[in-house]
Amino acid sequence: MVDMTQSQITTVVNILGSTGSIGRNTLEVIAANKGIYKVRYLTAYQNAQLLAQQAQQFDAEAVAIIDERQYELCQALLSGTGIAVYTGLEGALELAAKGADVTVSAIVGVAGLAPTLASMPNSKVVALANKESVVCGGHLLRAAEKKYGTMVLPIDSEHCAILQAMADGALEEVDAITITASGGPCRQMNQEQMAGISPEMAVNHPTWRMGPKISVDCATMFNKGLEVIEAYHFFPVLPGKVEVVVHPQSVVHAMVTYRNGSSMAQLSLPDMRVPIAHILGVARKQKLVIPYKRLDLATCGSLTFEAPDFSRFPLLALAMSVASAGQAEKVVINAANEQAVSMFLNGRIGFLEIQRLVQAALDYGFQSGCETLDSVYALHDEVQHYCSSMVV
Repeated sequence: MVDMTQSQITTVVNILGSTGSIGRNTLEVIAANKGIYKVRYLTAYQNAQLLAQQAQQFDAEAVAIIDERQYELCQALLSGTGIAVYTGLEGALELAAKGADVTVSAIVGVAGLAPTLASMPNSKVVALANKESVVCGGHLLRAAEKKYGTMVLPIDSEHCAILQAMADGALEEVDAITITASGGPCRQMNQEQMAGISPEMAVNHPTWRMGPKISVDCATMFNKGLEVIEAYHFFPVLPGKVEVVVHPQSVVHAMVTYRNGSSMAQLSLPDMRVPIAHILGVARKQKLVIPYKRLDLATCGSLTFEAPDFSRFPLLALAMSVASAGQAEKVVINAANEQAVSMFLNGRIGFLEIQRLVQAALDYGFQSGCETLDSVYALHDEVQHYCSSMVV
């Protein structure tokens, strides 16, 4: 039974990246749990139409549109509503800094790191769906958690699954953590076939519906490597204790093996509303209700598992090897990948060139440090300029 006093308390939520896949799913979860959440602020990059629609539907107090070219449109769409409109990165940071009971951080890429950090002094919980923030700025997040007492929780389906599998266990009792990968659209392709992958093919994920950048990362399996780095951040087990297994059905999301030989796994159909609802529920200490499709094992039939092929997916191996390296190496591979994926989606390079550019950037040996937010972004920019210069 949920305590009635708790159930009547309204939880204030801010969403950074409300028009993306995670943001839209978060609002669906909130809509399914009427009366217990108040959406106060929404932030988006450039989708002014959807942002304005969301703001009115959920009675937000203010929005931020980062792309300044969309400011006038957004302001016109919200004229007369009383909803304030901020613009530019400065506007997004100002809105993020106002804080909330829960700030959902879902801005894609390293661009989400600054707003995430800005939200922490005045947020009780940061629900983090931006793995690049952990990869590039995990050390900054840890320092902010300690300084402000903010709880940072992962929205990723795999890391949320680990949390659930560890509900009755302690980290010191864990022997290994296994996260699953669908294998993406290239799972059964050889190198020749992968060389011909188009952006349209790469973003056509077999089990999940996500934005273009993360979809390409799933096709190269680099995304799973980032998740390994993220797992070590949230669950600091010994190096080599986070493993990856390919599971095409995307029903088992993670498994925790304990030193007593038992393993606990979390299962659900592939639906991002499930981990979002769990994390939002953790913030309220209650289970939320969502309109989900119940897992029927008999209908699922066989669940299959296989080892990842590192020879065909070298970016997975590269990211896993960097998991125990220094912070700079993590920034380098993330920056190089972001730039390479952008160039692939724009038709400047082929699919297999992504892995070549990431490896070249890591081999280059950048000497810049990344002790502060500014230095992280400076190194990130330096790596991206290097990758761009490598393509004629």
